[in-house]
Amino acid sequence: MSLPAAALHDTPASAATLPPSPEAVAAVTRALAAAFGNRLVTSLAVRQQHGHTLTWIPNQPPDAVVFPQSTEEVAEIVKLCGVHGVPVIAFGTGTSLEGHVNAPFGGVCIDMSQMKRIIAVHGEDLDCVVEAGVTRKELNENLRDQGLFFPIDPGADASIGGMAATRASGTNAVRYGTMKDNVLALTAVMADGSIVKTSTRARKTSAGYDLTRLLVGSEGTLGIITEVTLKLHGIPEAISAGVCPFPSVKAACDATIVTIQSGLPVARIELLDDVMIRGVNLHSKLGLPETTMLFVEFHGSEAGVKEQAERFGEIAAEYGGGPFDWATKAEDRSKLWQARHDAYWAAKALRPGFDSVATDVCVPISRLAECVEETKRDIDAMGLIAPIAGHVGDGNFHTQPIVDLNDPEEVARSQGFIDRLVKRALAMGGTCTGEHGVGQKKIKYLEAEHGAPALAVMRTLKRSLDPQNILNPGKIIAL
Repeated sequence: MSLPAAALHDTPASAATLPPSPEAVAAVTRALAAAFGNRLVTSLAVRQQHGHTLTWIPNQPPDAVVFPQSTEEVAEIVKLCGVHGVPVIAFGTGTSLEGHVNAPFGGVCIDMSQMKRIIAVHGEDLDCVVEAGVTRKELNENLRDQGLFFPIDPGADASIGGMAATRASGTNAVRYGTMKDNVLALTAVMADGSIVKTSTRARKTSAGYDLTRLLVGSEGTLGIITEVTLKLHGIPEAISAGVCPFPSVKAACDATIVTIQSGLPVARIELLDDVMIRGVNLHSKLGLPETTMLFVEFHGSEAGVKEQAERFGEIAAEYGGGPFDWATKAEDRSKLWQARHDAYWAAKALRPGFDSVATDVCVPISRLAECVEETKRDIDAMGLIAPIAGHVGDGNFHTQPIVDLNDPEEVARSQGFIDRLVKRALAMGGTCTGEHGVGQKKIKYLEAEHGAPALAVMRTLKRSLDPQNILNPGKIIAL
């Protein structure tokens, strides 16, 4: 693909006027149509599909959607949009929760779904290189026969590029870390259309600024990720998983805290409160006791897993947990964890026809029980249906008020609840988001979390790398 030379001239250096003029959008659309043919789509249905994710923010569609097939094509698109001051929004699978891929100023959506090559798997080095459109499930299906897996598993089957852009996490984070711990290098297209490789496949480097960490979590506001080099892990020899009921949220959290502080190498430890368990039973038909539960999993040798499970059982019993229900077959484990991954939909099953106002926070693990307990009391006091689930092994939990978005009072009540939740987490030394990211909805909390001087540094970075403010404008930083 090569855009006409006439379309690429006189790139402006100043910030673009947002939203762009109809003439600018028309010029970009004409050039893209000539270059991409039917891979450039402007139909309302497709634009609306790309202007709304799993967030409750109203639909904000782009002016056009284009489907590149290479890093070079992405670079040409970005360069063209820069000439005309038209926003560019990268799109993976559309499963984010804070409005990351909505297009509040219109512009061009770059859908990465045709960039799905697994470029290389280096089994001996435990790493691989993939294009941004590969999803986590597609990658693991490819790796399975080689005895390898990629452990980061957000609830949705997200794209690897989107997971890197949002610094995603998942149920395995307590053992294997998050995306920031598992990305070795990136290829990204910058705002001027230049292509940057941030690092090598080496497991460590002291060579220069860490551009990889700068772009991981930048939500497409500093550059568009097109390739990702990932750490891989060997599939464990033995896996043991099960569920354990607890008499209260506090008891489950306290058991989690002791488990982590004791150094027990649990692979997964997930909290679902009684309300979420009710939703899980409705959606996934598990038939679990409707009380607070921990879903746990251990990886290692047969002997190691047995020892870990026994020790965790002892800790759980100290806090009133048990009896355990162990999933001994692979298909039973898969059903269990699929139910956990489907928690978003399970929550919606509690109030069919209404919407989820999902949010997350993360606190130091020593404050976890206190934070969750106070949040539960707040939910009850406000009369909300808001189940809680979380990757509590690292202090991160989610809550999902199920809300009638046509009722302004109910929307305001749920937003007030989220404001207090964030304030509570920050007061405990935590963060406004452990893994959902900032997007549009959490911009207002950044100064309280980081302080004005740090926010000024972020704005300086944004203006330096994207002087026109065309890369996913209106996300993370308000300019």
